[in-house]
Amino acid sequence: MAKRFQKLKDHWREQRLFFSRVIAAAVVVVLLTGVLVARLVHLQVIEYQRFSDLSQDNRLRIEPLAPTRGLIFDRNGLIIAENLPTWQLVAIPEQIGDLDAALAELEELGLVEASEHAVLADLVRSHRGFERVKLRNLNETQAARFAVRRHRFPGIDIQEGLVRYYPFGEASAHAVGYVGSISTRDLERIDRRAYAATSHIGKTGIERSYEDLLHGQVGYRQQVVNAQGRILLDPASADAQASASWELETKWPVPGDNVVLSLDMRLQLATHEALAGARGAAIAIDPANGDVLALVSTPSFDPNRLAGGLSRSDFATLNADLDMPMFNRALAGQYPPGSTVKPFFGLAALQLESSLAHEDISCPGFFTLPGHSHRYRDWRPQGHGPVDLRGAIVQSCDVYFYRLAVDLGIDRLEQTMKAFGFGAPTGLDIMGERAGVVPSREWKREYFPQPEDKVWFPGETVITGIGQGFTLVTPLQLAHATAVLAARGASYQPRLLIGTEDAVSRDVDWAEPAPLGAVEASEEHWAAIHDAMVGVTKDLRGSGRTSMLGTSYVVAGKTGTAQVFTVAQEEKYDADEVDERLRDHGLFIAFAPAEAPRIAVAVVIENGGGGSSAAAPVARKILDAYFAEGVEAAAAEAGTAAIGRRAAGISAPSFGALAAALGPAEPQGEATHVPR
Repeated sequence: MAKRFQKLKDHWREQRLFFSRVIAAAVVVVLLTGVLVARLVHLQVIEYQRFSDLSQDNRLRIEPLAPTRGLIFDRNGLIIAENLPTWQLVAIPEQIGDLDAALAELEELGLVEASEHAVLADLVRSHRGFERVKLRNLNETQAARFAVRRHRFPGIDIQEGLVRYYPFGEASAHAVGYVGSISTRDLERIDRRAYAATSHIGKTGIERSYEDLLHGQVGYRQQVVNAQGRILLDPASADAQASASWELETKWPVPGDNVVLSLDMRLQLATHEALAGARGAAIAIDPANGDVLALVSTPSFDPNRLAGGLSRSDFATLNADLDMPMFNRALAGQYPPGSTVKPFFGLAALQLESSLAHEDISCPGFFTLPGHSHRYRDWRPQGHGPVDLRGAIVQSCDVYFYRLAVDLGIDRLEQTMKAFGFGAPTGLDIMGERAGVVPSREWKREYFPQPEDKVWFPGETVITGIGQGFTLVTPLQLAHATAVLAARGASYQPRLLIGTEDAVSRDVDWAEPAPLGAVEASEEHWAAIHDAMVGVTKDLRGSGRTSMLGTSYVVAGKTGTAQVFTVAQEEKYDADEVDERLRDHGLFIAFAPAEAPRIAVAVVIENGGGGSSAAAPVARKILDAYFAEGVEAAAAEAGTAAIGRRAAGISAPSFGALAAALGPAEPQGEATHVPR
């Protein structure tokens, strides 16, 4: 058998293999070390600032600080919107054992609404366990009720806060507006960073229009937190102040500017009380500059309920109210102006040298177009007999203005109304104003879809002459036009804001009036129309005489009655036989003193009946309040008392508090006829 040879181990080969592997490993180690060093250089040198900021952000949290909302004053310095200390009911989720049971007990105590149970539960659960979640504001009584039972509610507490307060409540609601919780729609129009610490925002009125001024600038402070976000050190704490190693930054918020309004709260209160129990609106304007002295819509609402937090069920009830208290009739209510347009058309007749401007006509109680049998009736069935332009305005003769409308034509009627600001928003500095309607051939062609309805008919010109038909105006437009009439053509944009005050420096920046295009007419014609409107309140047969008897000042006015529905040719209107909401609207416009006007007023009473019986008495109360001596001091006292009573939850003062300054009402006497 052949002998086998065994191969000996090759030490040199193994040694070469070992060294090659060592070299390869060293190269890998060197490369990896190089990558590590490069990465460390990138992180520690190149990206140092970025990761330093990220590290700081993980350690420090920025807590936004809410600014204090600016105050709102009336023209005399009375506060009409302020911020008051309040108690806030808060929940700390991690300390509450059974959230639903805790909310149920709070509901039994009347501290939260049962209808809000699901919403509040979701709100609490959506926050981190250690965060405080506001449930609602509490008044003093509710806070005391909770305080004596606090031991029963682990994780529920009360803390101090601020709530918006309106001392005059319903009287100022539609002009000043209110603040409410920030909604999803609000978030779409605001800078969220500016509202990081704020839960409320202006919803309507001045609060909304001047939100940017009133809100202020948000501040912040740094807090040391752990990885879960729990606060370890706060700059306000003693530990932070004692430790020099923590340089926690705080930027204090800048409070919002205070704003000064043109409103005169004594007049606002008088206007609100004069409209009590009625659906309607009244506006007073200074003809010299466009300042809105009073703006009231009734029924109204209590803005304090909304600012304090209204439950969904209560808000739904408020919105469902048939009388629509949330609806601002002064700006958005659109009504046929009725006979209040007659002075404007009378001025147009004089300026355009209408054939009727200087002649008498006979009023038999109706008017017919040539070749037509339809009778356009006068409010006075037996007619007014011979009347001229002055007499037609004084007695509110419809037949005269039927004829005048036909003589002028719809195009001139349209031009006249638009010259006085009808048919377009006046530009008042709060939202919600509507434009109204000034009918014309072009308007009808655009508005009506059917070709046969686009034709302008002569009968439509006839009824436009007495402010009926398609014509619609807002109370604000009516007041503005009356102010232009009072100022003999000088026109200013109505405004509520007249000044802003820096909350820090206390410097006040007063706004200048904004003049608009003037209405051109001769002094003779202005004087003629003013004289006719004085006759409305002074002449024996003046349609507004009864309500203005005994005034110490001279009033130039005009009554108006607007039909809500059409009465058939053979039928007779009887207010007692129709539904209350189908009765005529009553209107009245006025300015005083007639020789040097300082105030222009427009009043609209929905379904109130004739302007002389429904609207003129309201205007009388407003004018009496404006011209009464000593009322300023009484109003200031009433406002101070209101502010002093606010914490107790007492309602805002009424104008009754000023009755002593006004004195007894003048005797009204008896009407010689039933005026329009």
